[in-house]
Amino acid sequence: MLNNRRRRPTHPGEVLREIVLPETGMTQGEFAKRLGVSRRTVNELLRERRPVTVDMAHRLARALKTSPDVWLGLQQDVDVWDMLQRHQHHYEKIKAIRPRKAA
Repeated sequence: MLNNRRRRPTHPGEVLREIVLPETGMTQGEFAKRLGVSRRTVNELLRERRPVTVDMAHRLARALKTSPDVWLGLQQDVDVWDMLQRHQHHYEKIKAIRPRKAA
């Protein structure tokens, strides 16, 4: 579990879909045009089928007066969670490396 979380962290697309777009009153097409990307790109992000890239984080930060770190942090939390869910059984087999004692 990521920080003992039992549920998947919030995807940045959900934040955009549930909070940002309703507050702005913009359509997906208008939002896409403002960001300089295709409507399909925005749609896939909102449907959580596309991750926030560094490029997209900069676009969102500029348009929404935030920091790219906000969007990348949300995406990183999702990525870490998803990978842990997929490969936890492999990770549990890895033994900690102890430093050698000085001679």
